[in-house]
Amino acid sequence: MAKEKPMIVIKKVIVAGAGHHGGSWKVALADFMTAMMAFFLVMWLLGQSEDTKKAISDYFSTPSVIEYNFKNYGATITLEKLFLDLINEPMQAFESFMEPMDKTPNLLDMGSASVVAGFLADSLAEDAQNVKIDPTGFEFDIPETVLFERGTALPSARFIEIMDKVKGVTTGLEDAKIELKSVVTTGTLPEAQEKNAMNVAQERLDLVSNKVKAGLESTTVDLNGTTSIVNTKGDPAAEKKIGFVRVSIKQKELKSNGQPQRKLETAFTPGAEDSNAYDNFVNQLAAQKKKTAESKPVKGDNRGKSNNEKPESVKK
Repeated sequence: MAKEKPMIVIKKVIVAGAGHHGGSWKVALADFMTAMMAFFLVMWLLGQSEDTKKAISDYFSTPSVIEYNFKNYGATITLEKLFLDLINEPMQAFESFMEPMDKTPNLLDMGSASVVAGFLADSLAEDAQNVKIDPTGFEFDIPETVLFERGTALPSARFIEIMDKVKGVTTGLEDAKIELKSVVTTGTLPEAQEKNAMNVAQERLDLVSNKVKAGLESTTVDLNGTTSIVNTKGDPAAEKKIGFVRVSIKQKELKSNGQPQRKLETAFTPGAEDSNAYDNFVNQLAAQKKKTAESKPVKGDNRGKSNNEKPESVKK
């Protein structure tokens, strides 16, 4: 009987690496990096001057420009401005975010036509008419009825209020040209004053120019003014027209440091030269004011009325 051959057993040993850890180390690394960043930030703050510490404290205690825009102009145009800022000038976007609200904004440096429209609507509301915005700047008209007594150059009761609003638009401007135009219509002047129409227009221009000039913060802003007389006598279609003061604000071709100016753009809304955005903001603001006024209790004697009965003035 033949002997059986021995069975040869081949044993293969496979050394495998460690199993998958699920990426939990990434979370630990992120926490470690966050802690290190906070540590170095604290160390940096401890080495700063008292002025720097105060500035940082003011930032965290007052709303920033972007936070203010977000609350007042809505998320769309705020994100639009931030988007344009981050693309064109990221460092300037970071600086503007760090700026507290006590800094007067430069509207021509906003980079967004919608933000400019929102600021104008929030500042001037219905007092600004014929608003036009283009990539190089904007302009608007202020009716003579809110600035002056009819047919004269005497300031009205609202003159100071309106001019403070205008200064809020012009004060922070840099490397800009402001053109003021005083327009007087003969139909609003007494017959005895028609010959002095040009004098009335010039006196109005001087009053407005002095107020705007007194509020300017930068010496790189040029201020000029012109006058115009519109004869509406004998024209029934134009007799009801009133005078106005036109404020035109445009960018200079170059900044004072020789760099090109940054145009006003519209990232998310069509038509950079369309002023409908301003009208929308004005309507929203007017609706909000009306809603607030209606919600306030009506002053007067409501005795004898039930709690659910509204006063007659509210019913109307």
